[in-house]
Amino acid sequence: MSNLPAREQKQFIRSMFGRIAPRYDLMNRIMTAGQDLRWRKEAIRHANLRAGGLVLDLGAGTGDLAREALRQQPACRLVCADLTLEMMFIGQERTHSLIGEGAVLGWTAADAQVLPFPQGSFQAVVSGFLLRNVHDVRQSLADQYRVVEAGGWVVALDTNPPPKNMLTPVIHFHLRRVIPTLGRIIAGHPQEYQYLPASTEGFLQPEELSQRFIETGFVEVGFERLMLGTVSIHWGRKPLNEPV
Repeated sequence: MSNLPAREQKQFIRSMFGRIAPRYDLMNRIMTAGQDLRWRKEAIRHANLRAGGLVLDLGAGTGDLAREALRQQPACRLVCADLTLEMMFIGQERTHSLIGEGAVLGWTAADAQVLPFPQGSFQAVVSGFLLRNVHDVRQSLADQYRVVEAGGWVVALDTNPPPKNMLTPVIHFHLRRVIPTLGRIIAGHPQEYQYLPASTEGFLQPEELSQRFIETGFVEVGFERLMLGTVSIHWGRKPLNEPV
Protein backbone atom coordinates (compact mmCIF):
# COMPACT_ATOMS: atom_id res chain seq x y z
CA MET A 1 0.00 0.00 0.00
CA SER A 2 2.88 2.39 0.72
CA ASN A 3 3.92 1.94 -2.92
CA LEU A 4 0.72 3.60 -4.15
CA PRO A 5 1.01 7.11 -5.60
CA ALA A 6 0.16 9.80 -3.05
CA ARG A 7 -3.29 10.59 -4.48
CA GLU A 8 -4.31 6.93 -4.65
CA GLN A 9 -3.06 6.26 -1.13
CA LYS A 10 -5.04 9.20 0.21
CA GLN A 11 -8.21 7.93 -1.46
CA PHE A 12 -7.56 4.41 -0.14
CA ILE A 13 -7.15 5.68 3.43
CA ARG A 14 -10.23 7.91 3.22
CA SER A 15 -12.42 5.10 1.87
CA MET A 16 -11.12 2.47 4.28
CA PHE A 17 -11.64 4.54 7.42
CA GLY A 18 -15.03 5.62 6.13
CA ARG A 19 -16.11 1.99 6.00
CA ILE A 20 -14.92 1.09 9.49
CA ALA A 21 -15.95 4.34 11.21
CA PRO A 22 -19.07 2.96 12.99
CA ARG A 23 -17.08 0.28 14.85
CA TYR A 24 -13.69 1.99 14.95
CA ASP A 25 -13.70 2.91 18.65
CA LEU A 26 -15.12 -0.46 19.71
CA MET A 27 -12.44 -2.30 17.75
CA ASN A 28 -9.72 -0.16 19.32
CA ARG A 29 -10.96 -1.01 22.81
CA ILE A 30 -11.11 -4.74 22.03
CA MET A 31 -7.80 -5.00 20.13
CA THR A 32 -5.89 -3.23 22.90
CA ALA A 33 -7.90 -4.53 25.89
CA GLY A 34 -8.76 -0.91 26.61
CA GLN A 35 -5.13 0.18 26.82
CA ASP A 36 -5.50 2.71 24.00
CA LEU A 37 -7.35 5.01 26.41
CA ARG A 38 -4.34 5.00 28.75
CA TRP A 39 -1.99 5.68 25.84
CA ARG A 40 -4.03 8.72 24.83
CA LYS A 41 -3.88 10.06 28.39
CA GLU A 42 -0.11 9.73 28.37
CA ALA A 43 0.17 11.33 24.91
CA ILE A 44 -1.85 14.37 26.00
CA ARG A 45 0.30 14.76 29.13
CA HIS A 46 3.34 15.19 26.87
CA ALA A 47 1.61 18.06 25.03
CA ASN A 48 1.80 20.31 28.13
CA LEU A 49 -1.53 21.97 27.39
CA ARG A 50 -2.31 25.33 28.96
CA ALA A 51 -5.56 27.13 29.67
CA GLY A 52 -6.73 29.03 26.63
CA GLY A 53 -4.22 27.33 24.34
CA LEU A 54 -5.33 26.41 20.82
CA VAL A 55 -4.65 22.74 20.07
CA LEU A 56 -4.81 20.84 16.77
CA ASP A 57 -5.95 17.21 16.95
CA LEU A 58 -4.64 15.98 13.61
CA GLY A 59 -6.13 12.80 12.19
CA ALA A 60 -8.73 13.31 14.89
CA GLY A 61 -11.00 10.48 13.74
CA THR A 62 -13.82 10.14 16.27
CA GLY A 63 -12.25 12.62 18.68
CA ASP A 64 -10.77 10.39 21.40
CA LEU A 65 -7.66 12.58 21.78
CA ALA A 66 -9.73 15.78 21.70
CA ARG A 67 -11.95 14.55 24.52
CA GLU A 68 -8.91 13.50 26.55
CA ALA A 69 -7.36 16.93 26.00
CA LEU A 70 -10.48 18.59 27.40
CA ARG A 71 -10.48 16.23 30.37
CA GLN A 72 -6.90 17.13 31.23
CA GLN A 73 -7.13 20.83 30.39
CA PRO A 74 -10.80 21.87 30.35
CA ALA A 75 -9.91 25.43 29.35
CA CYS A 76 -8.00 24.56 26.18
CA ARG A 77 -9.54 25.12 22.74
CA LEU A 78 -9.40 22.49 20.01
CA VAL A 79 -9.55 22.24 16.25
CA CYS A 80 -10.07 18.69 14.97
CA ALA A 81 -8.89 17.77 11.47
CA ASP A 82 -9.19 14.51 9.57
CA LEU A 83 -9.29 13.17 6.04
CA THR A 84 -12.43 11.06 6.54
CA LEU A 85 -15.82 12.72 6.86
CA GLU A 86 -17.53 9.62 8.28
CA MET A 87 -15.10 9.56 11.20
CA MET A 88 -15.60 13.27 11.87
CA PHE A 89 -19.41 12.99 11.81
CA ILE A 90 -19.18 10.45 14.66
CA GLY A 91 -16.64 12.62 16.47
CA GLN A 92 -18.86 15.68 16.23
CA GLU A 93 -21.74 13.80 17.83
CA ARG A 94 -19.57 12.55 20.68
CA THR A 95 -17.99 15.92 21.46
CA HIS A 96 -21.12 18.03 21.00
CA SER A 97 -21.87 18.04 24.74
CA LEU A 98 -18.32 19.05 25.70
CA ILE A 99 -19.05 22.75 25.81
CA GLY A 100 -17.54 24.67 28.70
CA GLU A 101 -14.75 27.13 29.23
CA GLY A 102 -12.83 25.08 26.68
CA ALA A 103 -14.39 23.53 23.61
CA VAL A 104 -13.91 21.90 20.23
CA LEU A 105 -14.09 24.98 18.02
CA GLY A 106 -14.51 23.12 14.77
CA TRP A 107 -13.96 20.07 12.59
CA THR A 108 -12.28 20.38 9.22
CA ALA A 109 -11.28 18.04 6.41
CA ALA A 110 -7.52 18.28 5.99
CA ASP A 111 -4.57 16.51 4.43
CA ALA A 112 -1.95 15.93 7.14
CA GLN A 113 0.79 16.81 4.64
CA VAL A 114 -0.71 20.14 3.52
CA LEU A 115 -2.38 21.74 6.52
CA PRO A 116 -4.78 24.66 5.85
CA PHE A 117 -3.59 26.71 8.83
CA PRO A 118 -1.25 29.71 9.16
CA GLN A 119 2.24 29.40 10.56
CA GLY A 120 2.42 29.26 14.36
CA SER A 121 -1.34 28.81 14.83
CA PHE A 122 -1.33 26.23 17.62
CA GLN A 123 0.09 25.78 21.09
CA ALA A 124 0.31 22.03 20.40
CA VAL A 125 -0.37 19.49 17.67
CA VAL A 126 -1.39 15.98 18.75
CA SER A 127 -2.17 12.90 16.69
CA GLY A 128 -3.22 9.32 17.33
CA PHE A 129 -2.43 6.55 14.83
CA LEU A 130 -1.91 9.03 12.01
CA LEU A 131 1.69 9.02 10.82
CA ARG A 132 1.85 5.46 9.56
CA ASN A 133 -1.05 6.32 7.24
CA VAL A 134 0.50 9.33 5.52
CA HIS A 135 2.40 9.05 2.26
CA ASP A 136 5.32 11.24 3.34
CA VAL A 137 6.10 11.28 7.07
CA ARG A 138 8.78 13.94 6.64
CA GLN A 139 6.36 16.29 4.89
CA SER A 140 3.69 15.78 7.54
CA LEU A 141 6.13 16.49 10.36
CA ALA A 142 7.40 19.55 8.51
CA ASP A 143 3.90 20.98 8.21
CA GLN A 144 3.12 20.22 11.85
CA TYR A 145 6.34 22.06 12.73
CA ARG A 146 5.15 24.99 10.63
CA VAL A 147 1.74 25.37 12.28
CA VAL A 148 2.86 24.95 15.91
CA GLU A 149 4.06 28.04 17.78
CA ALA A 150 7.64 28.54 18.90
CA GLY A 151 8.06 26.56 22.11
CA GLY A 152 5.02 24.41 21.29
CA TRP A 153 4.91 20.62 21.33
CA VAL A 154 4.06 18.04 18.66
CA VAL A 155 3.03 14.64 20.06
CA ALA A 156 2.32 11.52 18.00
CA LEU A 157 0.92 8.20 19.19
CA ASP A 158 1.24 5.32 16.73
CA THR A 159 1.93 1.63 16.22
CA ASN A 160 5.30 0.37 15.00
CA PRO A 161 7.00 -2.91 14.07
CA PRO A 162 7.41 -5.23 17.07
CA PRO A 163 10.92 -5.64 18.49
CA LYS A 164 12.64 -8.94 17.82
CA ASN A 165 12.55 -11.10 20.96
CA MET A 166 11.00 -14.30 22.25
CA LEU A 167 7.51 -12.76 22.11
CA THR A 168 7.76 -11.75 18.45
CA PRO A 169 5.93 -14.87 17.11
CA VAL A 170 3.04 -14.27 19.54
CA ILE A 171 2.79 -10.61 18.52
CA HIS A 172 2.82 -11.50 14.82
CA PHE A 173 0.07 -14.08 15.41
CA HIS A 174 -2.05 -11.41 17.12
CA LEU A 175 -1.45 -8.90 14.33
CA ARG A 176 -1.91 -11.25 11.38
CA ARG A 177 -4.55 -13.67 12.67
CA VAL A 178 -6.42 -12.34 15.69
CA ILE A 179 -6.99 -8.76 14.53
CA PRO A 180 -8.39 -9.66 11.05
CA THR A 181 -10.64 -12.26 12.70
CA LEU A 182 -11.96 -9.65 15.13
CA GLY A 183 -12.41 -7.28 12.21
CA ARG A 184 -14.56 -9.86 10.43
CA ILE A 185 -16.67 -10.80 13.46
CA ILE A 186 -17.14 -7.38 15.10
CA ALA A 187 -16.74 -4.83 12.32
CA GLY A 188 -17.62 -6.96 9.30
CA HIS A 189 -14.46 -5.78 7.52
CA PRO A 190 -11.67 -8.39 7.66
CA GLN A 191 -9.72 -6.88 4.76
CA GLU A 192 -9.57 -3.45 6.38
CA TYR A 193 -8.21 -5.05 9.53
CA GLN A 194 -5.53 -6.79 7.54
CA TYR A 195 -4.28 -3.30 6.69
CA LEU A 196 -3.59 -2.52 10.36
CA PRO A 197 -0.91 -5.21 10.88
CA ALA A 198 0.54 -4.58 7.42
CA SER A 199 0.89 -0.84 8.05
CA THR A 200 2.27 -1.49 11.54
CA GLU A 201 4.92 -3.94 10.36
CA GLY A 202 5.84 -1.69 7.45
CA PHE A 203 6.21 1.49 9.48
CA LEU A 204 9.31 3.08 10.97
CA GLN A 205 10.90 1.77 14.14
CA PRO A 206 10.60 4.26 17.04
CA GLU A 207 14.27 5.17 16.78
CA GLU A 208 13.81 5.99 13.09
CA LEU A 209 10.71 8.12 13.69
CA SER A 210 12.49 9.92 16.50
CA GLN A 211 15.27 10.75 14.05
CA ARG A 212 12.68 12.21 11.66
CA PHE A 213 11.57 14.55 14.46
CA ILE A 214 15.15 15.68 14.97
CA GLU A 215 15.75 16.17 11.23
CA THR A 216 12.60 18.32 11.06
CA GLY A 217 14.07 20.70 13.63
CA PHE A 218 12.37 19.65 16.86
CA VAL A 219 14.30 19.73 20.13
CA GLU A 220 13.79 17.85 23.40
CA VAL A 221 12.76 14.89 21.23
CA GLY A 222 11.84 11.65 22.96
CA PHE A 223 9.71 8.53 22.73
CA GLU A 224 8.22 5.86 24.94
CA ARG A 225 7.48 2.27 23.90
CA LEU A 226 4.22 0.64 25.01
CA MET A 227 2.27 -2.60 24.44
CA LEU A 228 5.27 -4.97 24.27
CA GLY A 229 7.05 -2.45 22.06
CA THR A 230 4.41 -2.33 19.32
CA VAL A 231 3.10 1.16 20.18
CA SER A 232 5.07 4.33 20.82
CA ILE A 233 4.45 7.92 21.90
CA HIS A 234 6.77 10.46 20.27
CA TRP A 235 7.22 14.10 21.19
CA GLY A 236 9.28 17.10 20.17
CA ARG A 237 9.32 20.83 20.83
CA LYS A 238 9.69 23.65 18.33
CA PRO A 239 12.64 25.80 19.49
CA LEU A 240 11.73 28.95 21.38
CA ASN A 241 14.01 31.01 19.16
CA GLU A 242 12.25 29.81 16.00
CA PRO A 243 10.49 32.70 14.21
CA VAL A 244 6.71 32.41 14.38
